Amino acid sequence: MDKPLQGVRVVDMSHVIAGPLASHYLAQLGAEVIKIEPPGGEVMRNSHAPGEKNEGGLPSGFVALNAGKRSLAVDIRQPEGADIVRALARTADVFIENFRPGVVARYGLGYEDIRALRPDVVYCSISGFGQQGDWARRGAYDHVVQALTGMMMMAGDDEHAPPVKVGFPVIDVAVGMLGALSITAALHKRNAGTPGARAGQHIDASMLQASMMLMYPHACTYLTHGTEPRRVGNRGYTGSPAADTYRCADGWLSTAANTPAQFRLLAGVLGLEALCDDAALLDIDAFNAPQGGFVVARDLPALQERLRAAFAGRSAADMEARLNAVGVPAARVRRLGEFLDEARDTGALRPVRYGAQGSDVQTPGLGFRLGGCEPAPQTPAPGLGQHGHALLQELGIEDAVIEQLHRNGVLGGAHH
Repeated sequence: MDKPLQGVRVVDMSHVIAGPLASHYLAQLGAEVIKIEPPGGEVMRNSHAPGEKNEGGLPSGFVALNAGKRSLAVDIRQPEGADIVRALARTADVFIENFRPGVVARYGLGYEDIRALRPDVVYCSISGFGQQGDWARRGAYDHVVQALTGMMMMAGDDEHAPPVKVGFPVIDVAVGMLGALSITAALHKRNAGTPGARAGQHIDASMLQASMMLMYPHACTYLTHGTEPRRVGNRGYTGSPAADTYRCADGWLSTAANTPAQFRLLAGVLGLEALCDDAALLDIDAFNAPQGGFVVARDLPALQERLRAAFAGRSAADMEARLNAVGVPAARVRRLGEFLDEARDTGALRPVRYGAQGSDVQTPGLGFRLGGCEPAPQTPAPGLGQHGHALLQELGIEDAVIEQLHRNGVLGGAHH
C-alpha cells in the first residue's frame, strides 16, 4: 500500500537506540532513510545480545531498528567524508543526529551548516539533556537519566528502599518516539507552506524531556503543588485500594477496580460484598457519590489485608478469567516470553518479520496499524556501507574517486 511518508528523504547520523528508533518509524512509514555509520559500523551492528541464535548474522536489535534503511559508511572526521554527508544533506528533507551538542558542528554538520545547504530542512537533534543549559554536554545513558530524573525512586514500595530502575531502556524508546512525532509534525507544517516560503525546523528532543513525559502527571503535580510522588510499588496510579497486585496460590494477579462500580464487582467475585458498606474501611460518602470518582480508603492497611487474604488462596489464572468476565480489568503477572507466546496464539499480536543478512528477526511491529495493515520494511537491514557506491554515484561522483575514497579510509563497508 502507499505509505504516508513516501518521497521523504532522511539523512540519519544517529546510533544505538533513540535516534535509530526515530528514523525506524520514518522508514516503515515510507521515507527513504540513509543511515550514516562510521567505517567500522555503529555499536548496535557489532553487539549481539546474550542468547542470540544468529551469531553468524546481524544482531537482532540492529535488524529490528534498521530494516528498510540504506547504509553509507563514512568517516566524517576526514574532510572528504564530511563533504559527502553535506552533499547528501542538500537532497534531504530530514537530518537526524544524536551526538552531544556541538559534536557534529565541529565537522560542519550542525543545524546552521545544513540549513545553509537546505533552508527548509527538518533537523532533529536527539541528546541526553537538550541543546542548552549546564548539563547539555554531559553524556547520557538510559539508566543514568532514570537516576537523575527521579524515575528510579518512583519504583519500589518502601520510601527507604534502594532505587529500582525500569528493566528496559524506556527513556531511549520514548525519546525516539517523540523524535518521530516531532519530525512528522514539522514536515506537515513545512509542506503546508507556499513553495517559496517553506520553513524548516530545528527540533531539540532530549532524554530528559522524554522522561518528564513518561512521568507527566507526577511532574505536573510537583511543579504545581510541590508534592513529591510516593513510591507505590505495584499499586495503580489512581490510588484505589483495589488497584493493586496480589499474591495468589499459583502466582501474582494485578487488578484495576478503580471505581465504586468496579470495586463492587470485585468484592462480589471474592465474596466480600460487606466491604462496600464498611465505613471504617472505605469513605462511604465518596463511594456512593452520584458523580462517581475513584475508591478512597479510610483504613488502607486493614482493607489491603482483607483483599490480600482473599486472593491468597485463589488461582491467579482463574481470578483473571472471572474478573474480566464481569468487567474488572485484571491480569495474571507473566514474563515477557510467556506473554508473547500467548499473544501470538490468541491473535492479539501479529509479529512482523524483518529479514537481514544471516538473520530473520520477528518484531512486534510499530505499535499501530494503518488501514488495517501493519507497516513493514520493503528491504532488510543493510550490510555496512551496502549502498555507499550507489549513493555516491547518485551524487555524481565517479567510480575512480569512490575507489580512492575507500583506499583512503574515508568510506567503509562494501565497495565495487
